[in-house]
Amino acid sequence: MNRKIIKMEHSDATAKIFGNFDCNVRMIEDAFAVSIRNRESESGDSIVIEGEQETAVASAAQCIDYLHGLSVKTDVLTEQSVQYAIDMVRAGEGTSLAELGDECICLTVRGKPIKAKTVGQKQYVDSIRKNTVVLGVGPAGTGKTFLAVAMAVRALREKQINRIILTRPAIEAGEKLGFLPGDLQSKIDPYLRPLYDALYEMMGTENYQKLVEKGTIEIAPLAYMRGRTLDDSFIILDEAQNATPEQMKMFLTRLGFNSKAVVTGDITQTDLPRGQKSGLSSAVKILSGIEDIGIHYFSDRDVVRHRLVQKIILAYEKYDRELLKKESEHRAAQKFRVERKNEKTNK
Repeated sequence: MNRKIIKMEHSDATAKIFGNFDCNVRMIEDAFAVSIRNRESESGDSIVIEGEQETAVASAAQCIDYLHGLSVKTDVLTEQSVQYAIDMVRAGEGTSLAELGDECICLTVRGKPIKAKTVGQKQYVDSIRKNTVVLGVGPAGTGKTFLAVAMAVRALREKQINRIILTRPAIEAGEKLGFLPGDLQSKIDPYLRPLYDALYEMMGTENYQKLVEKGTIEIAPLAYMRGRTLDDSFIILDEAQNATPEQMKMFLTRLGFNSKAVVTGDITQTDLPRGQKSGLSSAVKILSGIEDIGIHYFSDRDVVRHRLVQKIILAYEKYDRELLKKESEHRAAQKFRVERKNEKTNK
């Protein structure tokens, strides 16, 4: 029997790691086929991990170490945090959990710190800090837009830039809403609502409105970017999978001096007409390898919404793979039949 003992500084940390009715450690036990128990002594608490396989015990210990560090920064360890630790260790990336750290990107209007919750998010934030242009590509719920807005707000507060410009293509998600009433702002509001929500949370409604009136914050459809040169700005193009290659080129060439641009999108959720190529997809291929342009790919492990979102994404990916496999087999069978027919004709 292999054993590893992890000492705890405080009993509060032990309680957080174990969770309500030991639900957190039960997940780790089931994932790695180990047993985990708390051992109390005069010198303090210890978490004892035992298992038949040394690698399984070591993997469980990696999860506990990560949760131990996280317990200092948060009041409650969620099921999502535990599952993330398990998934990272299973993927052989447990050592990278130490990269997360405790950096606060910015504070919300209620004083809540905004931080990277996954290694993928941390790498994305680092890429935005390091590069002038960043393409963030990945599934829904990975924080692509939210973190980009947080970085923009931080840059504005630190006076690194003078303006925040947020834009996205005005394309309905599979529904035709028809003509919308009101002025231009009323017409584009439904398309830009996710961007408003992020800014309201970080700045508050009143402060946001003041900055909009001063022109410090601008939110507009992608079509209104043509012909402009954007200096001293932090520019975010959201839902970029719905931009055409021509629109993408137009947007990227708006970049002026002392500006940053972040492009976010999910290539698997394009709402462009059938047969129309996504500008985000082409940009990833064209711009790969260019200095000062970062391309960051999120995975399903970076999903920070409800735990079911991750399962939904994985289910759709599995379905798409099976569909592609069937289509490939069907084309191969058709090709074989045509070749056989040609052979018989030639004879």
